[in-house]
Amino acid sequence: MSLLRHLRIAVGLLFTVIITGTIGYTLIEGWAPLDSLYMTIITITTVGFREVHPLSGSGKVFTLFIIVGGVSASAYTLGSIVEFMVEGYFSDILGGQMMKRKISALKDHYIICGFGRVGEQIAREFKRTGAPFVVLDSNPDVKKYLDTEEVLYIQGNASDDNVLKDAGIERAKGLVSVVDGDEDNVYVTLSARGLNPNLFIIARANLEGSESKLKRAGADRVVSPYSLGGRRIASMILKPVVSDFLDTVMHGEELEFQLQEIKIGHDSGVAGKTIKESEVRKLSGAYILSIQRSSGRFETNLSKSTKIHGGDKLVVIGTRDQLDKLQNLV
Repeated sequence: MSLLRHLRIAVGLLFTVIITGTIGYTLIEGWAPLDSLYMTIITITTVGFREVHPLSGSGKVFTLFIIVGGVSASAYTLGSIVEFMVEGYFSDILGGQMMKRKISALKDHYIICGFGRVGEQIAREFKRTGAPFVVLDSNPDVKKYLDTEEVLYIQGNASDDNVLKDAGIERAKGLVSVVDGDEDNVYVTLSARGLNPNLFIIARANLEGSESKLKRAGADRVVSPYSLGGRRIASMILKPVVSDFLDTVMHGEELEFQLQEIKIGHDSGVAGKTIKESEVRKLSGAYILSIQRSSGRFETNLSKSTKIHGGDKLVVIGTRDQLDKLQNLV
């Protein structure tokens, strides 16, 4: 913005000199406006043409001021234009190289394909929680916005294999496809699944019939904003307190306790032990609400004798410190 401001000032000064010269010659020498403009231009540019008409003494003095002011304004304008073009060009190059280096250093990150209203909300949540992510979008206007937000991004078609590779899809943990059309989401999902079979993919479906297609394309989860929003509204009006509590636990920053999911590795110290034997509650302070088995089934009726297996996912609640202790424990 500083470069652009200097450029505007320079151009403004140059036009001021031209207008002043034209009016001055017209008033002092009594020339026609076209002759006055022509005399001003050849004087400022120092092209060496002779005067349009012989100059009076006052006209010669005025010409000296026009030469000094015009040459200075021209030099300043030319320098500002060169600076604007060179610095802007190299800034784009250096910024692009720096962006590539940052993205290439990411691992276990998330990729957001599409930066519309839904994609923007996802990005905000990722930023709030500190999750590493990259945005893919072909809209050049999005690039300008993300520059100001200091968000990693790649401008390009999210269904393009090369664009996905540039985003580090082989090293990514998950991908969210929320581009405008369902067909585009299918193409993105197909490309992403082909490049990383282990990637966790969530895709948006606007039409009811698109859900099955997205799942066949490789999406692990398919979300319909309309059905999700409808269920959310129904839940809020039927169970407002429960709904508010879950919102606070999942998204609020003012509540001490948080919900978290923790995966149990097969070489974990708690794998193969019961909840009592693992001493999760005693050693970390976190409380296990549910266990998702490797088959995908949730077990909610837990007791001290419930076994924890490698590959399970624990749904736990606790403070940030307790959850960190539990993560280190498992």
